Amino acid sequence: QVQLVESGGGLVQVGGSLRLSCAASGRTFTEYGMGWFRQGPGKEREFVAVISWSGGMISYGDSVKGRFTISRDNAKNTVYLQMNSLKPEDTAVYYCAVSRSRAPTQAPMYDYWGQGTQVTVSS
Repeated sequence: QVQLVESGGGLVQVGGSLRLSCAASGRTFTEYGMGWFRQGPGKEREFVAVISWSGGMISYGDSVKGRFTISRDNAKNTVYLQMNSLKPEDTAVYYCAVSRSRAPTQAPMYDYWGQGTQVTVSS
């Protein structure tokens, strides 16, 4: 089993920044991919970003490209999501997830999920 704990969410004004963290513990896979998804009110879960074990493969959802940056620290089993220039439409619960695959962008490819952290962007 793998446990994931997200942190760093909160309330921020339009144009502001937040940094999310997600720490993995338990029996993690070898060279696992780590990703972020989000689900806004009344919306389906949306892919945000993913990073491979080495960091050599990174992908972003179209709506966050150029504003969000994903990174990871394998020594700490932690993935980060730096979110800049936040917009009201970024308001959502943000989930991190772990995958046996290298860097998938689709939710069914992930094996473990965190409980989520709320991000609210006020206008």
